[in-house]
Amino acid sequence: MNSTQRFTDRVEDYVRYRPGYPSKEIIAHLQEKTGFNDSVVIADIGSGTGISSELFLRNGNKVYGVEPNDAMRQKAEQLLKNYTGFISVNGTAEHTQLQDKSVDMIVAGQAFHWFNPLQAKAEFERVARGYVVLIWNIREVNTPFEKDYEVLLQDFGTDYHIIGHRDIASDGTLPVFFAPAVMEKAEFDNYQLLDYEGVQGRLLSSSYIPKEGAANYGPMLDRLRAIFDKHAENGHINFGYITKVYMGKVSS
Repeated sequence: MNSTQRFTDRVEDYVRYRPGYPSKEIIAHLQEKTGFNDSVVIADIGSGTGISSELFLRNGNKVYGVEPNDAMRQKAEQLLKNYTGFISVNGTAEHTQLQDKSVDMIVAGQAFHWFNPLQAKAEFERVARGYVVLIWNIREVNTPFEKDYEVLLQDFGTDYHIIGHRDIASDGTLPVFFAPAVMEKAEFDNYQLLDYEGVQGRLLSSSYIPKEGAANYGPMLDRLRAIFDKHAENGHINFGYITKVYMGKVSS
């Protein structure tokens, strides 16, 4: 499937059950490393339903939310309508529709793995005059629940083995993308405390998971219910993440 359309029918689950980012830690990190403040103009590329955009809007920044998927972009427009600094743009990483040197910082939250790196780099250098900041929430696979959940994804995910991005920097793409700038990396702890509805919604928000009506949809949810019941404490599961932040300055 065209990557820009993968989440069209998963928008509601994405909004309700995807984790946010540790905003205080990320803002403090950017302040320390770049002198970041609320006057920085940001382009959030692959902004989806606005999770990463809202992190910066709450800080007072102007944010261009660049998103090619109509359903996700329209949801972000609805959810972020009270932020006067939010500007919604129908564009892609390779063709943002933004003006030359119109933003100070490029941000991509949970999105860079969908981009064409070479084309995106050229576009980012055209529109930005500061830093590129790439952010991912990477699920932990440490606890017994997390290990069982990972096996479920491997068993039922339609193309999980192709598009999974657990070790996002392992193939060398990111250092090459940032070159000749030095890539800086930071990590922060993050988590969600979810009841069964939340765990199911988190699962169904993933684009590689079978949809309702598929032959393996019922068996998948049966497996999920079983591992939830096995591992839940007080009716909840702690979903652990490491939020990984990769950053480098764009070439002038």
